[in-house]
Amino acid sequence: MARLMRNSFRWVICATVICWVVTTGNLMASDFFQDQVAPIFQRKCLSCHSGERPKGDFSLSSGKSLLADGYVEPGDAAASHLMELITSTDGKVKMPKDADPLRDQEINAIRKWINDGAKWPPGLVLEERKVKDFNWWSYQPLKRPAVPQLNEVASPIDKFISEKLQKNGLVPSPPADRRTLIRRVTFDLIGLPPTPDEVEQFIHDEDPLAYEKLVQRLLESKQYGERWAQHWLDVVKYADTHGYDKDKLRPNAWPYRDYVIRSFNEDKPYARFVQEQIAGDILFPGTADGILGTGFIAAGPWDFIGHVEVPETKLDGKVARNLDRDDMLSNTLNTFCSVTVQCARCHHHKFDPITQEDYYEFQSLFAAVDRADRPYDVSPEIEKQRATLTSQLAALRKQEAAYAKEIVELGGSKLTKLEATIAQLRSNTKVVKEPEFGYHSALTSKPDTEKWVEVELGQDVLISQMILRPCHDDFGMIGAGFGFPVRFRVELMVDGKWKTVQDHTQADFPNPGISPVAVADVNQTSRKARVTATRLADRKGAYIMALAELQILQGDGTNVARGAQVNALDSIEAPVRWRRTNLIDGRWPQSGESTAQQQLAEALKERDTIMAPIATHERTARDEGIRKEIERVQAQLNGLPQGNMVYAAATTFAAQGNFKPTEGKLRPIHVLHRGNIDQPLQLAQPVFLALNHSNNSKLDPNTDEGTRRAELAKWLTSKDHPLVWRSIVNRVWQYHFGRGIVATPNDFGRMGEVPTHPELLDWLAVEFRDGGQSFKSLHRMIVTSRVYQQSSQEMTANATKDGSNLYLWRMNRRRLEAEEIRDSILSVSGSLDLKMGGPGFYLFALEKTAHSPHYEYHKFDPSDPASHRRSVYRFVVRSQPDPWMTILDCADSSQSTPLRNETLTSLQALSLLNNRFNLVMAQRFSDRIKRDSEDLPTQVQQAFTLVLQRPPTSAEQSELTAYAQIHGLPNLCRFLFNLSEFVFVD
Repeated sequence: MARLMRNSFRWVICATVICWVVTTGNLMASDFFQDQVAPIFQRKCLSCHSGERPKGDFSLSSGKSLLADGYVEPGDAAASHLMELITSTDGKVKMPKDADPLRDQEINAIRKWINDGAKWPPGLVLEERKVKDFNWWSYQPLKRPAVPQLNEVASPIDKFISEKLQKNGLVPSPPADRRTLIRRVTFDLIGLPPTPDEVEQFIHDEDPLAYEKLVQRLLESKQYGERWAQHWLDVVKYADTHGYDKDKLRPNAWPYRDYVIRSFNEDKPYARFVQEQIAGDILFPGTADGILGTGFIAAGPWDFIGHVEVPETKLDGKVARNLDRDDMLSNTLNTFCSVTVQCARCHHHKFDPITQEDYYEFQSLFAAVDRADRPYDVSPEIEKQRATLTSQLAALRKQEAAYAKEIVELGGSKLTKLEATIAQLRSNTKVVKEPEFGYHSALTSKPDTEKWVEVELGQDVLISQMILRPCHDDFGMIGAGFGFPVRFRVELMVDGKWKTVQDHTQADFPNPGISPVAVADVNQTSRKARVTATRLADRKGAYIMALAELQILQGDGTNVARGAQVNALDSIEAPVRWRRTNLIDGRWPQSGESTAQQQLAEALKERDTIMAPIATHERTARDEGIRKEIERVQAQLNGLPQGNMVYAAATTFAAQGNFKPTEGKLRPIHVLHRGNIDQPLQLAQPVFLALNHSNNSKLDPNTDEGTRRAELAKWLTSKDHPLVWRSIVNRVWQYHFGRGIVATPNDFGRMGEVPTHPELLDWLAVEFRDGGQSFKSLHRMIVTSRVYQQSSQEMTANATKDGSNLYLWRMNRRRLEAEEIRDSILSVSGSLDLKMGGPGFYLFALEKTAHSPHYEYHKFDPSDPASHRRSVYRFVVRSQPDPWMTILDCADSSQSTPLRNETLTSLQALSLLNNRFNLVMAQRFSDRIKRDSEDLPTQVQQAFTLVLQRPPTSAEQSELTAYAQIHGLPNLCRFLFNLSEFVFVD
């Protein structure tokens, strides 16, 4: 027995030790996974491989996919497919995709975990974790670097450049000759060629400050703003159409373009320029630029179908508005901060310290704003009156809606069902109509276009009642109520002024079917009555107003409108169905089924019975009182000067289909799982991204729309904001040298380039920020530097060490941009019209259709003088860009273009030879030359000098004269437009 007990005791001890070892081993394995492996999955993998729809249907949230799908062989890392994906083969790895590969210690941790059995702790679900790492050059605070102490150069810019050249064993190039220099700086600052006289004068000017005076003259030129505005418009995606499927016109986009041009010419401080574009209407109320600047927010593409044709309550409508806010947000941070925040719409940014939460918190700053036409250029007093009256009107309409709701509640379900029955009977009733349908306005592409039709009685008549008879037409299955105005007012001419007797302009009027719409108890003496539609009915994509009959009744019921004179803003006049006179011919559609008519009459009678005790004298007087008060306030509002219109950020605007203003009401913005609008997570609160390791700056969730944008504008222009000031000076540097100090002007993150001259970048940023934020001063500092004025000629010794010219040992040669080529052709041919501002000119024939406009470039006549203005004023189409400009690498307005491509193709040469614009301008150029001289050699010399700003050599003169003798002067002019020396600076 004792031995048995001893043996039992041994077994207990062994079992205990075994359990302890096993348990400890499991705990150690669990700790190792959670401490070493799980963080790798969270940081590197879960942004793609988690959630309801993981990439490749492979999730790492719970570990099930790892084991079930054979990615991991527990105990055998070498046989596990996961190791193949994360381990380098020929210097490449398959996972993580589009991201930095795992480090060796991370791979070793995963290998050890698999070899140890690949134990996943029970119940553990991993969630993506983003560790914010601000240890990157662009997020570091801005400090003014010390300027290198080099005596051989004077300007701080040259000292920084020279120090870098010396460190890399490079020598600067000699100065460019004066002809090259004046061409370079003139194109850079105003985008036009200098005249031969200007070149000659500068070449022979012995004034030691001749170049500085040339620079000053160019900076003071109005053409300077036109040139530099084009760079800005490229970045912010400006165009004159919406883009997307229908690509409809934006007729009021151009005031923003003119605002940008004027701002550059006025040398507006950059902080003010930024603030006006984000929240000028809030920060600078009563100023035109405060509203015009917000055209920046509306500059990008806009989905007409997703906003106008689809309500915001539908999934596609929600998607459209989410993408619209994405465009506003990305345009803001790409433009001003050079940050690719849009990468975080679907997951944490893979490279930069921006989480999904950050993204949607930023997006909430635009929660209530849309893009629409809004008035500007009116006095602050008028704007204050407008705001007051608008507020009063909104309160009155809210009260009116409450009264209407009260009636519905008092009537109960019986009244609600009865109203539905009446509507159904009206729609189902068979219609009998004459061939003369009625009056039909001309078609228009905008529903909010105003149309009117009136009846002139010829004498004063005491009018007791008016009746509007709707039309009926089977076109497009529209049927009853065809063309009846969605919003309208009925007016009488009283004492020489229009008086509104019924106003339905503030809310959509329900389709009346073919039921008459009566204007009762008029009791006014007048000789003229008018119906004005302020929102038109949809006619299969076009918008119209149509009425079958307008009856004007005296007290005895006599229709005095019968046979009277009809006037209208416009009319399609398509007899016999449609014409003005049909409005007073006594014919209108009527119900042809007596049974249905009887049922409808009975239903109407029953409704009147229900309403009798509800519509008391007090309620009727109350409703009439508020209606008249609404009319009074509306009349005052309508009487205020409207000002001009600009397409800009707006919260109050005329509704268009399903696109309705928020009136400042904030939309709820949720963090979206993997960017899916139908998978909302927590509400996003307005927050500004911290640019260091401190906490983000939060706003009160109840902060109103305007204040949100105002705070964003202040955050962007903070003196301590390191990105904004670095971004803008880098852009200016790039446009002068062809390459920025940071070669990725829209991306200062880890996937972008690092600066070649970081100290110079920071010095420029601080100098610009603290020196008045003057663009013209920045230009002057750059173009008067030695590095800018040096030659672009190749130096073999330097090229061997720095073939890409990263350190600027020579000037970069560049081809003229598309606008510069077109403007130069217009200039030398004598056709350039320097008129500034206003709506854009067309380079196409516009053909409007019900669905979308057609932009027919091949039908345009390039001899039209209206099109001979600078290219910055052309009407820019997104979906169908100008083919000739596109061939010459013009910017794509559907996306931000911080740096244009520069290609050399045979199509470019063929276009410069054969495009109709070039043919017309070659003839114009030839005519200009012939007016000045009849001698062919002189003509050739003058043409050559105008194009290249230098006289031809004797060999060039001889060859070109012989060519002109054979092929004619116009063909010589075409040839000159194709010279590399013409289309290349330097």
